[in-house]
Amino acid sequence: MQIKNKKSGYIAPLSTQNLLLDRRYKTPKQNRTLQFMVWFASAFGGVEIICICFVWLLLYKSQQSSSENTQGYLQVASGFRKFTYDELKKATGTFREEIGRGGSGVVYKGVLSNLRVAAIKRLNETNHGEAEFLAEVSTIRRVNHMNLIEIWGYCLEGNHRLLVYEYMECGSLAENLISGALNWEKRFDIAVGSAKGLSYLHEVCLEWVLHCDVKPQNILLDSNFQPKVADFGLSKLVNRGGGGKNLRFSRVRGTRGYMAPEWISNLRISSKVDVYSYGVVVMEMVTGKSPMTMGGQGSGNTGEMEQRGLVKWLREKMNGTRENELWLEEIIDPVMKGKCDLRKMEILVQVALECLEEDKDARPTMRQVIERLLPH
Repeated sequence: MQIKNKKSGYIAPLSTQNLLLDRRYKTPKQNRTLQFMVWFASAFGGVEIICICFVWLLLYKSQQSSSENTQGYLQVASGFRKFTYDELKKATGTFREEIGRGGSGVVYKGVLSNLRVAAIKRLNETNHGEAEFLAEVSTIRRVNHMNLIEIWGYCLEGNHRLLVYEYMECGSLAENLISGALNWEKRFDIAVGSAKGLSYLHEVCLEWVLHCDVKPQNILLDSNFQPKVADFGLSKLVNRGGGGKNLRFSRVRGTRGYMAPEWISNLRISSKVDVYSYGVVVMEMVTGKSPMTMGGQGSGNTGEMEQRGLVKWLREKMNGTRENELWLEEIIDPVMKGKCDLRKMEILVQVALECLEEDKDARPTMRQVIERLLPH
């Protein structure tokens, strides 16, 4: 038997014939869907690994400068300037010129790198955690009212806690009362403006802000003698969603002579403690007398005696000769005698005494105070 080779035409015997077989095979159709899924899974896994590495790197870097608990607040507080301690030390000339002092810290005058004059407060309480400090700063930053001091920034380095505020050219209400620079019109406007600022804190903010240290030293005056409530170092922030209007502190804070009875007794407090303090401030503006100089005799809490001494004296004058206006002439600051509107003065005194009720529920709100004063 012979087999012919079709290509060469050569015919070989079977014993020497090499069979030429067709080696071309049809491959099966590839599964494109499976191939796509494998590719997609590989790509997604690669992206996921990159993202995980990136997030880890960010967390690692952030932990070098702050604890994990403060990260959420850092983003909130970064809407305004964060200063370094060296910057503020340089701005104040190593904290040379002191312009105020309170229970929460000392205030210094400083000039920032952009040549703006600022009031720089160095807080005493360095035991505040970073998260707590930044939470309060970020909340105060969102407070925006013409009768509230504006905060420009903060410093948080180690145990250093500083706040940077706008500088008020005319100083504090306390300084101006001592110097006798305020006439009747200015004092009345200051009473109204301060009430507006406190009302905003109590009723308009997303969080209730209880000032807890309302006094003439914490009411600052700009170049036009417009008041701005300042010093939120002791403020208590209360989330509106929590429904907590009555609070209790572990220790009494505030300034002797301006504290409400429940505040002195360390009972639960509300915005009415600020209302009471406001009443004391108004009395001081009207009479020119500080509650610190009107204390009665005897034992007991000195701060409470000082407050009640001034309130008692004012009520006695008011009730003793109420049939005429002589009592007003007897109580007003000698600087204003013969230079004030006695009708408006009487209304202001009445509002102040309402704010000074022993029962906190009998005191008006700051909004009600404004409504009483504005028509006049």
